[in-house]
Amino acid sequence: MTAIPPTTLTDRTEVDTRKVPRLTRAEQRAIAAKGRLSSPWASGIAIVLAILWTVPTFGLLVTSIRPRSDIRTSGWWTFFAAPAATLENYSEVLFGSSTSFATFFVNSLVITLPAVVIPISLALLAAYAFAWIPFRGREVLFVAVFALQVVPIQVTLLPLLQQYVSWGLAGSFWVVWLSHSIFALPLAIYLLHNFMKDIPSSLVEAARVDGAGHVTVFFRVLLPLLTPAIASFGIFQFLWVWNDLLVALVFVGGTTDVAPLTVRIAELAGTRGSQWHLLSAGAFVAMVVPLVVFLALQRYFVRGLLAGSVKG
Repeated sequence: MTAIPPTTLTDRTEVDTRKVPRLTRAEQRAIAAKGRLSSPWASGIAIVLAILWTVPTFGLLVTSIRPRSDIRTSGWWTFFAAPAATLENYSEVLFGSSTSFATFFVNSLVITLPAVVIPISLALLAAYAFAWIPFRGREVLFVAVFALQVVPIQVTLLPLLQQYVSWGLAGSFWVVWLSHSIFALPLAIYLLHNFMKDIPSSLVEAARVDGAGHVTVFFRVLLPLLTPAIASFGIFQFLWVWNDLLVALVFVGGTTDVAPLTVRIAELAGTRGSQWHLLSAGAFVAMVVPLVVFLALQRYFVRGLLAGSVKG
């Protein structure tokens, strides 16, 4: 039986589309990369890397719950042959008079939360101005803000410390809040500006036609679309500030009322390097909060950085 050739333009187009699927070079590369990454070998390598990455953390957890005498005489892997667990290490680290990690833990929370909220709030306002409010010198000013990202924070420590001393702020929470906000603003403005520029201008123009001002457009139109971007940068900033040692050590030193956990752990490693039961418990106390934050919000982190965010 002979096949009937297409007679209309629509029929010919459908036949051509079925026979010759046209893919761009980028699409072909994406399909090839997806195939390689989803292969059994790639999955096996990813599992092996995940296990190797997790083993030190698991060993630290096991060490932190072992009795002091067992830590001195055997490795953490012997715990499974003769299991013996105790919470005395955590009790001594958190509430002991010589360590008092509970105080430093609260200090880390007091430092981290404002150091995340302040730069994000300021960066959102600046990014909106750069993206949607025309003014003279906007492009030059944005390039200047972008260029600040290449300035190493080490060259700013001494001038900032001198300025804080002259203002009478040295040794207070204000110095770490201001410093972390200053260091985070260029990157935050750049990232949020790029996300805002990806929003279709017709959406903003439609809101303005309906009588919306800048405040209404910012809070009711743009802000809901920026949630993944804000969440991703917030997680990044939270991990950076929580794990920071340099800024806290320079500006607040070892002051008990202000210093975060990282400063206290560094002191323990120097003065009590042989007391592994305290160091392991203290290190796990310091890492458990960022670990929980990252695991709970990692989907927003990935979506905001890699998936285009604002359109989701």
